[in-house]
Amino acid sequence: MDMKIGAALNRDISTGERVEKDLDAFIAKRDVARRRDEGERAEEATWIESERRAQQARDARLREEWCAYHTAAAERHRANLEALIRSHEEQARRYLPKGAA
Repeated sequence: MDMKIGAALNRDISTGERVEKDLDAFIAKRDVARRRDEGERAEEATWIESERRAQQARDARLREEWCAYHTAAAERHRANLEALIRSHEEQARRYLPKGAA
């Protein structure tokens, strides 16, 4: 069965669909021509620049946070290792012969 679009509504809407498609194509063609002739609009360029600056700020903040994290982790590891070294040195001294230390 070969029914036209909108036949169930007793209306032929194919003309409207075709007009809408033609209108979309016309708008897209004009936009491409404008971009070719004029380039991007100032608002878009401003937005792109603000996004670039915001991304740079996010990247800088993340670098600072990672630096702080690794610095704190190194300090924790250093403290733990120094405590572990002291503990082993104390254990070793217990095994030395009397008066050898």
